Amino acid sequence: MKMLITGAFRTASLLALLGSSLQLTSCADSVEAAPPGNPQEAPGTRAFPDAIGHGAGAVGGAQGRIIYVTNRRNSGPGSLRNCLEAQGERVCVFAVGGVFRFTTKPPIVRNPYLTIAGQTAPGGSVVVTHAGGSSARTPIVIKNTHDVIVRHIRVRLDRLSGNRKSDDAFTIENSRNVIIDHVSASWASDELINGYGDNDAITISNSIFSYGIPRHDKCALLASDPKGPQRLSFIGNVCAHNGDRNPDINFPPDSCVEVINNVLYNAQSQFAEVWESFGGSPVSIVGNTFVAGPNSNSRTQGIARNTIGSSGTAQIYLWDNEFRGNFDHVSSSARTALVESPPCAMTIQPQQAGRAYDDVLAKAGAWPRDTIDTKVISDIRNRSGRIVKQPGRISALPGGKPYSDFDKDGMDDNWEVSHGANPQLADTWADSNGDGVPNFENFLSYREDLLLGLSDR
Repeated sequence: MKMLITGAFRTASLLALLGSSLQLTSCADSVEAAPPGNPQEAPGTRAFPDAIGHGAGAVGGAQGRIIYVTNRRNSGPGSLRNCLEAQGERVCVFAVGGVFRFTTKPPIVRNPYLTIAGQTAPGGSVVVTHAGGSSARTPIVIKNTHDVIVRHIRVRLDRLSGNRKSDDAFTIENSRNVIIDHVSASWASDELINGYGDNDAITISNSIFSYGIPRHDKCALLASDPKGPQRLSFIGNVCAHNGDRNPDINFPPDSCVEVINNVLYNAQSQFAEVWESFGGSPVSIVGNTFVAGPNSNSRTQGIARNTIGSSGTAQIYLWDNEFRGNFDHVSSSARTALVESPPCAMTIQPQQAGRAYDDVLAKAGAWPRDTIDTKVISDIRNRSGRIVKQPGRISALPGGKPYSDFDKDGMDDNWEVSHGANPQLADTWADSNGDGVPNFENFLSYREDLLLGLSDR
């Protein structure tokens, strides 16, 4: 079988005849590629039942204390900052939702073993942001630490920072065993999500990264200034309305990088960029859908290879990617770096690109979805919307009451009664039903299913 990369057709006239809305497919003529082969899951216990990728074994706050976030103040007891900066194994559980705005310099997660469980929040869930101006920095920074899990929160940077080079939505720096899952981010004036320094065992999954602010409208910088090999998974995400870095891939040799089953929409200059300034990135780009939008044009590159400062040739493995629209699907430079098999074993069995497209649009991002994410998904389906020039406004979030939790073990008393746990005893990490999964992880799965409409009670 030849490698399906849906590459550019030979003549611009044929493209014009067929129209930019048609999905184009062809076989690569530069390399005969083997199918991906069997996945090789990362070793260790999964952080939660649906955890995937190289970071799937992150411990997070397992076996730790429950810290309730009870107010939206900048700091002090019951604040989000209080939980993020605490020491020891801990889980941030939300008794209040809404907009959490850091009015002084945002906290940095330096202490390991943390889970931020945004799916526990009532109402419209959680938005984290800053107040703009001179003290504004990236709201969620994971730095010089390990074993951190962040799920079901939004970062919406609705006010411009006076420190644009430090104004990501999420930054992971010199850290390992990190999962960023089911988050949403928009309006960063640097990257929406940024990996910096020596990271390893990182998963970024099931998330929506949209509306970067020009002239630095970037989706994802997966690595920057790495000193050694890294393992990173970018799976099931949406990049939409960002000029380039959808995503950016710049890793040393012997790294294990996978970009699998993402939906990438409306790039202006490039979608995925593979760099060689740290010796040549090895990457598997499999089962993704690249979709042209109103800001895309015939010069936009779907998979680009950047050789500025090259110190070694990249290894780019492509399989079953779909390219929709009139743009340069796989650049001629990238074609010369294609390899016939994955540089390393992937951690999951990829979905077929068309099926992944539907699943990603149905499930990605923080839930319940706000109007911003709803519009992003609508734009992708309708090939509409544009890159924005200024931040927008945070969606009004519906209110809601927190669930009852008599014993403060993080779980809804009614759920505990119906699932064999004890609502009068803090049994967070017990296994009441004997399925090998702690009560609290089963509860978080239930909360996620509830938000996604997969459970009715």
